[in-house]
Amino acid sequence: MASLDLGLIGNGTIGAFIDPAGEITWACFPRFDDDPMFCSLLKERASPGDGVGFFAIELLDCVKTEQRYVHNTPVLVTRLTDSGGGAIEITDFAPRFEHHGRIFCPMMLVRRVQRLAGHPRIRVRARPAQNYGQPLSATTYGSNHIRYAGNALVLRLTSDAAVTAILEESAFFVDDAVTLVLGPDETLQERADDVGRRFLSETTAYWREWVRSLAIPFEWQDAVIRAAITLKLNVFEDTGAIVAALTTSVPEAADSTRNWDYRFCWLRDAYFVVTALNRLGATKTMERYLSFILNIVAEGTDRRLDPVYRITGRRLPPERVVESLPGYRGIGPVRVGNQAAEQVQHDVYGSSILAATHVFFDRRLTHQGDESLFRRLEPLGERCAEMFDQPDAGLWELRGRRHIHTFSAVMCWVGCERLGRIAKHLGLTERAAYWCNRAREMHEVIAKRAWNAKLGTFVATFDGDTLDASLLQLNEHFFVADDDPRFVATVRAIGKELRRGEFVFRYTQADDFGTPANAFLVCTFWYINALASIGERDEARRLFEYVLACRNRHGLLAEHIDPKTNEQWGNFVQTYSMVGLISSAIRLSKRWDQAF
Repeated sequence: MASLDLGLIGNGTIGAFIDPAGEITWACFPRFDDDPMFCSLLKERASPGDGVGFFAIELLDCVKTEQRYVHNTPVLVTRLTDSGGGAIEITDFAPRFEHHGRIFCPMMLVRRVQRLAGHPRIRVRARPAQNYGQPLSATTYGSNHIRYAGNALVLRLTSDAAVTAILEESAFFVDDAVTLVLGPDETLQERADDVGRRFLSETTAYWREWVRSLAIPFEWQDAVIRAAITLKLNVFEDTGAIVAALTTSVPEAADSTRNWDYRFCWLRDAYFVVTALNRLGATKTMERYLSFILNIVAEGTDRRLDPVYRITGRRLPPERVVESLPGYRGIGPVRVGNQAAEQVQHDVYGSSILAATHVFFDRRLTHQGDESLFRRLEPLGERCAEMFDQPDAGLWELRGRRHIHTFSAVMCWVGCERLGRIAKHLGLTERAAYWCNRAREMHEVIAKRAWNAKLGTFVATFDGDTLDASLLQLNEHFFVADDDPRFVATVRAIGKELRRGEFVFRYTQADDFGTPANAFLVCTFWYINALASIGERDEARRLFEYVLACRNRHGLLAEHIDPKTNEQWGNFVQTYSMVGLISSAIRLSKRWDQAF
């Protein structure tokens, strides 16, 4: 049965998930949001030619499996042992390193099999699919390679193993090592073994040097490093876009039909990612993402921003259901595209301004924000002022209704407030006064209409009477102070109303798809941070440790979690969840100078 006990490898061009036995169960080519040529995560294995899509290296008579990441890298090692003591080690990675002054991150996966003991026999099953789980158009081969032809792409598998054994899926002994390089339909200029060794060495060195540059908290270092690497793997190197997750249609809960495609760049989610990485010192991600945002904005200020874009910066195609994949554990539907792109979500304007704000104040950056950039952001601020008190689908992307959501309104206020700060920083006195006045007026309206005096809390919608977890972000964006009695009361009310066991739900009311069954993980991290803010640090630390224990064996988190069983659900790996882990660790950790 499929599970999310998976390891992630990648390089900023492609990403792949590998199960505990060493099978690649999900990988899209040639980019994150393209065709999943390996897709057994959403379709169980069957006979050759059925178009399942997987890449397995099987040890015959295997009785034991172990799996781990190479320290401070996304290089995954799977150790398999047979009943006779034979053992192999599979090392999986996607090459990424600096080459001729640029980042080399090809559409390529490398799998190296090393004999460790005994006389192990293996079987290689490489069965790419196309068009979401349908059979390939053709398979051809040469002396040391196999070509897998789809309608839109041809992959080439080059190996020093016998091509016939791979084609016929025959078992063979591993005397020393076997290398398999899967990538573009191009001839390798070196032996597969030499390429594998060199790429592994340089990729490992790249990631360890990248990790060395991070400014991490004293406590929970391994968890934070793994989260940071994982976020980096969700950044599309070519454009700077950041995907919410690398999968589609892993359901939020069993039989919920809450199956969405997350292989795209949400402007809101991406802001949280760049902020988390920036706090760790990984500033290049933010600079690249800002270029992505500005290119979208430059398309025209007369058209509203979509909440989500393809990683190329283009608008999403209409959402559709594919029948060729039955779904995770057979739970459909499998969706391609996301209807959220058609929604009105006003918070995206504030999120875009927030992402750019760092550039004006962070002196570490090569390119500093100037008046020209400020003028390009002002039209987004005008949208914020215009839309803050208008109904939208909200950050939870309700499909069947609209409200004036408090979070959307606050994010619009944030956009205008930050423009005021930027204008002051640049010495633009007139513009500073303009934006500060707009922000002040908006704050007064929001504080009045989002506060329910009868309940004694802020509420999810203007003039409403329900809570949602986004209210836990009010202090993070400086709309209220940490010790504001209204915020303290809201945190306590959310802990009472939205908490189930050790997890906080985003909301508990029924929506277009019924009542939520599982908890959206980032909300619990928001609650942990809010607890720390209002002085309940011990409880925050206890809860944080509990959530950390719910990660999979590799330290990874999905989107949702079952509050009764702690089983993870939803698209994987969810960047929101990994961002939450980082932000809580930074907030709760002992300081380095107080740790000894």
